[in-house]
Amino acid sequence: MHRDLGSPQQRRSAMPVDGSVHAPTAAQRSQSGPKMPWPERRTSNTPASAFPGSYPPGMAQRSDSTAVFANGSISLRLYPHNELDAISIVDQLCTQAAIAADVGFDGVMTSEHHGGFAGYLPNPLQTSGFQLASMSRGWAAACPVLLPLRPVAMLAEEVAWLNARFPGRVGIGVGSGSLPLDFEAMDIDQSTAVDVFKRDLPRLVEMLSGRELGVINGDRALRELTTQPIPVISTAMSPAAVRRSAAAGAGVIYDGGSNPDRLRTLSDAYVEAGGTAPRILIRRVWLGPPPKEAFEAQFEVYQSYSTTEALTHWRDNGWICGDDGAALAQELADALRTTNTSCINLRIHAPGIAAEAAREQIAVLGAEVLPRLRAELANG
Repeated sequence: MHRDLGSPQQRRSAMPVDGSVHAPTAAQRSQSGPKMPWPERRTSNTPASAFPGSYPPGMAQRSDSTAVFANGSISLRLYPHNELDAISIVDQLCTQAAIAADVGFDGVMTSEHHGGFAGYLPNPLQTSGFQLASMSRGWAAACPVLLPLRPVAMLAEEVAWLNARFPGRVGIGVGSGSLPLDFEAMDIDQSTAVDVFKRDLPRLVEMLSGRELGVINGDRALRELTTQPIPVISTAMSPAAVRRSAAAGAGVIYDGGSNPDRLRTLSDAYVEAGGTAPRILIRRVWLGPPPKEAFEAQFEVYQSYSTTEALTHWRDNGWICGDDGAALAQELADALRTTNTSCINLRIHAPGIAAEAAREQIAVLGAEVLPRLRAELANG
């Protein structure tokens, strides 16, 4: 049960004002329809229907398949609001996940960095469990976790048992890591990371399919995955990386700002290598007046740990913005087709965007973009 954080008014008043981006005013949103209500807090044992101000009809109808990373699925990446205290951060991650599920997103993702770095989490898999307990429907995936920082068998068991609690609603994504802080914090030699990742990626895929369990073959949660494997996704931003993922039976997830031609090259290489798992496009989006300073701050964070090779393929600051939900949906649908990807993960967070603004943006996307995007995808 969540700790009592006070009234919504008290909690909003505690949020920083200077330098933060808050929800647009009613006048700013007037061209995009009525303001969407949302619950301030959500406990794991309270159904969505019990909240006052429930979401109006006309929200996005989710994809026919509820499978994790399903073709045509639309998911949302969530980040911690580091301007808040730790209890409030967890509360917001759960509340925003619940809102996303209620307004039509198929699932949510969280990702890993340590030491409070730039709004990331040290425990995305645990956070997925928190979120699933708060969500009325949909899936959650820790994507990516840093595979070289933990024994692969331990990760496989943890994922499998989370899936035992939320059957068919758990996914996992992994990456090799590039931020020195993560390896220093865990006292691990970063120079070994890529080799460890190459070794352990296929092992993780096999284990989460109930195969190649070795000495842990008595684990019931893993053994029962032979009939319904847990999908594994790998970060991949080079032809060699996508071929490795294809060979392992893993899907791929790209970065959020690379230009479409580059991503098409990678997707085609993945398919040509025999890859059949999901290919996930990431796009950073904002409907309404864009918080440009926050976007630039996010790009600076990305630059701080990305390779020169990755940055050469970026387009501007990586964001897609506009005041027209239909136009935004069309651009996202075109991006999926152009890049030969199978599903999309949207992101709205950046340093300086307050929790209130994030909640409203999630609701607005659910009302004005997701229904149109699903219609575009259904029409091919």
